Amino acid sequence: MSKRMPADDLPPPVYLCGGCRRTGRCRFGIESEHLDDAGVVTYRLRCDRVHEGGLNVAHGGWTAGVLDELVGHVAVLSGQLAVTGQLDVRFVKPVPVDQPLVARAWRESQQGSRWYVRAVLHLEAGGAELATANGILVERDHGHFSRHQEWLQEQLAEADDGAA
Repeated sequence: MSKRMPADDLPPPVYLCGGCRRTGRCRFGIESEHLDDAGVVTYRLRCDRVHEGGLNVAHGGWTAGVLDELVGHVAVLSGQLAVTGQLDVRFVKPVPVDQPLVARAWRESQQGSRWYVRAVLHLEAGGAELATANGILVERDHGHFSRHQEWLQEQLAEADDGAA
């Protein structure tokens, strides 16, 4: 049985990050996602022209961002808060804009609080591999982001003190 986040935390059909929650849609073009019984997350998505880099192809930053999001959702959809500690992206072929894409990610192994995740982005028509990623996720507790905000405020206060 697929583990899902509570309905209040998971706006169908895609779990939205903080920035996307504000707009009410995934800015990466992720249309749907699914966690299957084997723990594989599958995305259906497309790159909108707003993310075009070269002529009719996605910007590499969009591709890396989508793969980072996908890697992270392996943990999120499994009910675990985790952050990306490392992401290695391999660009195989240019990603076309305005074409249906499919991406999949799964946990290959876990060592303590580290999840080793693999992701692959394909062109839906024909299944050509476009990009791959290997990511290391680090489990975090729910106080992680509030501790980050406290740290940031300390940094900003120190910078203000140094400028005075």
